[in-house]
Amino acid sequence: MQPATPPSAATPYSYADIADLATAAPIALHARIYEAIALKPDRAPGVAAGFARFYVEADVVSLIRGAGPLASRISYLVDLPLDAKGKPPKLKKKQPVLLFARPVPGAAAGSSSTGSVQLIAPDAQLSWDPATEAQLRAVLTEAVKPGAPAEITGIANGFHVPGTLPGEGETQLFLNTRTGDPVSITVLTAADGSRRWSAAFGEIVDGASVPARDTLAWYRLACGLPRQLPLGKLAGTAPEDRRKAAADYAVVLGALGECTRTRNPPVD
Repeated sequence: MQPATPPSAATPYSYADIADLATAAPIALHARIYEAIALKPDRAPGVAAGFARFYVEADVVSLIRGAGPLASRISYLVDLPLDAKGKPPKLKKKQPVLLFARPVPGAAAGSSSTGSVQLIAPDAQLSWDPATEAQLRAVLTEAVKPGAPAEITGIANGFHVPGTLPGEGETQLFLNTRTGDPVSITVLTAADGSRRWSAAFGEIVDGASVPARDTLAWYRLACGLPRQLPLGKLAGTAPEDRRKAAADYAVVLGALGECTRTRNPPVD
């Protein structure tokens, strides 16, 4: 996959919005709506309040991620929020969209339908524009690289040790990941109280660095770390050192910033 050209205009979605979908979906594609039919409530069980379900047929413009065959026209279901008057929104013919989906199992064992897909979330249809597709391609380019940052599931363990000079110290935290790949965070505090931190994705920590915002490494940390350091994970560390580790952890969270999400998925 070739690196994406930087978008010329900002996407309306946050990096986390796109990364949430892109890293979970086996299929990502650009399509144009051919027909959209709002389903009556009795044909749309489980739709959240304030949403309407649509049966959509769309023409595939480009398959951005996916393996195997896919029909040139596909069908799927999507839940969209009602407008201010409580009416279903209008989906226009040839309206461009980005879809994040999985194959629909076929009737024959081991087969899949190439003419229909299932969105990975009820709202996993985004409005298409060049900037959003460019951001999606940038996320996927990082995600398919060998050693790509793994999804973080929590804090495994850690410690804080004082330095040789008053005020100095080092905190190391080791993280759990979905794949079992190692990820660690190191925070060094100088005698003057200044802190430097870095994150290492992999066994080798010499090349650890602070991930740039809106990169996959940043997303994994900013959106995957708990909001508070679980002090119980620092077994064998003195209470005062645990407090220093918690303060160091707060510095890391502050430097990463918020994991902003703008999607408004349906809630049952």
